[in-house]
Amino acid sequence: MAKAAWKRPGSPIGKKGPRKKNPSYKRRSREPWSTADVRMLKQLAKGNTPAGVMSVKLQRPVAAIRSKAQREGISLRPVNRPPYNRRATKRR
Repeated sequence: MAKAAWKRPGSPIGKKGPRKKNPSYKRRSREPWSTADVRMLKQLAKGNTPAGVMSVKLQRPVAAIRSKAQREGISLRPVNRPPYNRRATKRR
């Protein structure tokens, strides 16, 4: 008889805690955001910092950063990129 998946020694099913051994951020997903954290998020977003780098600097998961930015009305889209389908036309 085969063992159930949750009883296998290497299976992540049924385990509690972080999946990674050493995550690059501390688990602060349930901790409330301070005003300094929100100010830092706005500053990093203004500097076109990627969400992964923000997660390391703010020590929060990427999903938490994206959801907080959406709730605060902060755009994480890079400002310095040209819009799609807009090529400069050649002048003759």
